[in-house]
This record gives sequence, C-alpha cells and structure tokens, in this order.
Amino acid sequence: MEKRFITALPVFNEVTTVNEVLDEVLKHSPNVLVVDDGSTDGTAELLKQRDDIILVQHEQNKGYGGALITAFTYAIENGYQILVTVDCDGQHEPQRILQFVEKCESANADIVSGSRYLEKFENDSDAPPQRREINQAITAVINEHLDFGITDAFCGFKAYRASALQRLEITETGYAMPLELWVQAACKKLSVIEVAVPLIYLDETRSFGGDLDDGKTRLQYYHEVLTRSFLALPSRCEKLQSEWVG
Repeated sequence: MEKRFITALPVFNEVTTVNEVLDEVLKHSPNVLVVDDGSTDGTAELLKQRDDIILVQHEQNKGYGGALITAFTYAIENGYQILVTVDCDGQHEPQRILQFVEKCESANADIVSGSRYLEKFENDSDAPPQRREINQAITAVINEHLDFGITDAFCGFKAYRASALQRLEITETGYAMPLELWVQAACKKLSVIEVAVPLIYLDETRSFGGDLDDGKTRLQYYHEVLTRSFLALPSRCEKLQSEWVG
C-alpha cells in the first residue's frame, strides 16, 4: 500500500546543525529519511544515536546528487507517493514541508520546486553575489532551452511525485544533479510548478568542495553537465537535443 510522503535530507558533515534541523523536520513529517553521504566530522555518530529517523549511510562520499539518488530509490522502493527533499544546513524552513506536499497533490504536479527568487520575504538574506549570478545565468539557459519558466534552478527544497521519479534515470552525482533533472523532466513532459520560499543564507562561505569554489570552474561544470544530459536524451527527445547542440 502506498504511503503518503517521506522527507529526505542529504547530509554531509553537518555536525553543528543536524540534530536541530531533524528535530524541526520531525514536527512536520511523520517519516524522515537521512542519507549520510560519508560524513567524517561526527555527524554519522550522532545519526546512529537517533531512533526516530530512517538512516542510510554511504561508506564513502558520493556527492550531493548521489545522496539524492539514494533518496529517490528509497521512496520508490518503499511505496511512498511523494518525496520531499530538504537540505540539512538550516536554510530551509521545515514548517513548509506540508505546503509542498499539498501543492503536489492539489495541482497534480510531478515536481514542486522551491524558489528563493519568486517573491520577496521580509527577512530574506542577501545572496552571495557570485552564487546569485551563476544561478540566474543557468536558470536563463534552462528556460531558453526547456521552456519551464522557473526562477531558481538550484533550490534543494522540492517535492516529487514518486511515479514521476520512476520515469527518470538520474546519473549525475555532484551539485549539478538538478540540471540533469530539469533536462529529463522536459523530455518526459513532467509538470513543474514553483513555490516561493525565503532566501536564507546562514553561512555565505560554505564550500562546494575543491575547484568548484571557483565561480568560472563551477559554471563550466554546470554547462558540461547540461551538455551531457542533452546528449544522453533518447531519440524521442531529439528536438530538445538538436536545439541544444545547434
């Protein structure tokens, strides 16, 4: 029998926030999955002490996308109708989880995607300029080639219909996983709507890891993932592919 929804959190080295965030998430979601992506800072040990979550641990770090792929698979294989994803850095408000679920149901949407730029909230943070510029540039490229009309390509706060996830074949394990998601969603003609969420930055110096902290390198990586994603499309989506290549 299908279960209504589960909330999943990809976690990597979040020892200072993980318990506080999980305590809040559990107030708004009866089922919580944590994918610990090879944490080495004590997060793994904290998670093992909790008996109120479902815990999947990667022995080695697979990347942000890799953790979400694990969450997608878990939700599908365990009969959930909707998967909500929330980051564990305190920048998403757990009290909005049910809003995402209800929007997914009422609008019959395949993907409900949070947007930090859809509307202004009173206590919004100022996004780090480079991150905002790269988000805007990639969002514009996605809208040009996929015609979604979205305003935030990278927000991790989302709700997915499990039946839609079953139609996707996500392989990108890094931070650019959402870009492969958008390309495949367009090919599969999935319905996408956005929900406004506050813009919250608690740590503006948070690292992407290694070379990706350099803006030019990160932008190049995003374009490379987009190109791979378009080229990997099946023949029925040849028009999308040819427009990108052209």
